[in-house]
Amino acid sequence: MNLINTKLLDFKCDAYQDGEFIEVSTNDVLGKWSIFFFYPADFSFVCPTELGDMQDHYAHLKELNCEVYSVSTDSHFVHKAWADATDTIGKIKYPMLADPSGKISRFFGVLDEEAGQAYRGSFIVNPEGEIKSYEINDMGIGRNADEIVRKVEASQFVAEHGDKVCPANWKPGEETIAPSLDLVGKI
Repeated sequence: MNLINTKLLDFKCDAYQDGEFIEVSTNDVLGKWSIFFFYPADFSFVCPTELGDMQDHYAHLKELNCEVYSVSTDSHFVHKAWADATDTIGKIKYPMLADPSGKISRFFGVLDEEAGQAYRGSFIVNPEGEIKSYEINDMGIGRNADEIVRKVEASQFVAEHGDKVCPANWKPGEETIAPSLDLVGKI
């Protein structure tokens, strides 16, 4: 199943963010770039390393007009308890979405129905609410926030410069490619 250019579902959920319970809906996501960062469970082992890594990049992502939404099937109460109990999670400033029904995880195709947990899915959504990039890992395979940030930057570049594309390992300021007949077979 391909999710590229799929429109975001209409959702509303509880979340925990920086010491407060909040509500997040589709309307909150629209108008800016977003990362939906799914993980299996609070109080686990790989998850805090990933969420901490994403927090280390959060200020830069905010400069890119990009919000991070971590998502698990835990409740917002469990997110708060995890933040209170674990220094790494206590430092997180982005919203931690609660998806106990699995509705959001199911839409993105990351819900392991038998386990009731989400696989490690990373989804980049544009301001219009369309999925532009995604990757799904098995539960034991951690992700690299540097690469997710690079994909956000590449997605933004391509959105702004539709006549150019970003090659492998591209970073802002590096050369891009303007596809043309003259380049066929020469790259």
